[in-house]
Amino acid sequence: MEFTPVYQWARRWSRVGVITTILVLIGLRLTLAEINLTTQLAIALVGLLVGIPHGAIDHLISIPSHPRSKFAAYIVAYIAIAVLAGWAIATWNVIGFQVVVVMSALHFGYGDAAYINEGHDCADQHRNSFPLESLYAIPAGFLPVVLPLTDHRTLSALNRINPTLDHWAGSHAHLLRTATLLIGVVAAATFVILRKYSLAIDLGLLATLSLLAPPLIAFATYFGFWHAIRHTARLVPKLPKAVGLASAGRWQSAIVAAVIPGLYAIGGTLVIAIILMLRSPGKFSSSLLWSTLVIIWALTVPHMATTAKFDFRALGPKNHAQ
Repeated sequence: MEFTPVYQWARRWSRVGVITTILVLIGLRLTLAEINLTTQLAIALVGLLVGIPHGAIDHLISIPSHPRSKFAAYIVAYIAIAVLAGWAIATWNVIGFQVVVVMSALHFGYGDAAYINEGHDCADQHRNSFPLESLYAIPAGFLPVVLPLTDHRTLSALNRINPTLDHWAGSHAHLLRTATLLIGVVAAATFVILRKYSLAIDLGLLATLSLLAPPLIAFATYFGFWHAIRHTARLVPKLPKAVGLASAGRWQSAIVAAVIPGLYAIGGTLVIAIILMLRSPGKFSSSLLWSTLVIIWALTVPHMATTAKFDFRALGPKNHAQ
């Protein structure tokens, strides 16, 4: 029960982040102001960096620090997978990008569904069934990923970040976009009929953000201020220090305790990205963003594998024996 405020905080502020972005964009549209591509790149970089810490403490929640040999083996394997994934993405840009798109969408969607069920557990509420979770997870993951990437405004942005990616979906872009929107509409309508209004609201916000915001801003907002916030809430019950603070009623301090261990990753990512950027041609902003994206995508592979067991544990009926 002591974790309920943490999950409520995550739901509230993830929605605030998206709504604020939408309102700012509407205001700019009404004043006929435009956000140039350089500004979009800068905003996207900030959003991506804000989201990095949530995935930087997998080693703290996945395996005990003792025995040290087992802990060291996990770290080595984690880094090796990330390096291999980064090399593959950097070498085969288009194929690597396509794999990351599907992988990330599934990771985001089912991670969000798991977050909702864990929140229900904390509040002693019934979990959503797996079919209902999947009906939510598919659009919740694909809306903020596929819609921005199939937007006509993506062409110039991707061309500036990496010219090989501007036709990543080939002739199927319109089909992917239409199918994603249709799934989202059907899911939202179903949740309204079932009176699962909170799930419908989530999908409505994600669809609005993805359709209205420039692609880079849409994804960065989702990653940094939706997915990262909700995942951070899920970290609190898994970190001993955060658990102790939450048990003492200091849930805000518990959230901070779940964020601080991952802050080092922001500096590390910037250092590595700048080194990679200096070795590649192009302007500073676009090269740095591409390098940052490659690092984040590479780290997503072992991160997704690490968090998958927590996701599956939170999906479907609750195992009361746990």
